[in-house]
Amino acid sequence: MPQFDVTAFSPQIIWLVITFLVLYVLMAKVALPRIGGILEERQARIDDNLDTAQNLRNESAAEAEAYEESMAEAREQARSAIFDATQEMSVDSARRHEDLGSRLSGELKAAEERITEAKEAAVSGIQDAAASVAAEATERLIGIEPGEEAVASAISSAFDASMKGTG
Repeated sequence: MPQFDVTAFSPQIIWLVITFLVLYVLMAKVALPRIGGILEERQARIDDNLDTAQNLRNESAAEAEAYEESMAEAREQARSAIFDATQEMSVDSARRHEDLGSRLSGELKAAEERITEAKEAAVSGIQDAAASVAAEATERLIGIEPGEEAVASAISSAFDASMKGTG
């Protein structure tokens, strides 16, 4: 084997150095710049992707914050609307209660007036009936026909006296 022959070492070392230098130059001038360019391009793409991801994260954080703010605002508007509706219903209920109270009060006054009128009509009817009964009873008992005015006056004074005693 020629590579193990000690006398052939010097030409082999020279060809080894020449080959190494040629490969080194080829690698340094051609292959490594291409590989370096590809690595730089990949690193630039990775950096761009990282920047894009960071921007998207910042945007999503801003959107999330805006969403939370809009939700808080919507909750506050809902509370306000509920409060306003409650107030409006309370005012409406008070107004209806007041209207009902005044209507019932009016109906009660009208009913009291009707009762008073009916009572007066009944009392008048009773006085008239009492006057006719008293006049007829007086005529039958004593045989004298009393005057209408005297009977009405006697009935009225008796009725007034009985009303004062019970009232």
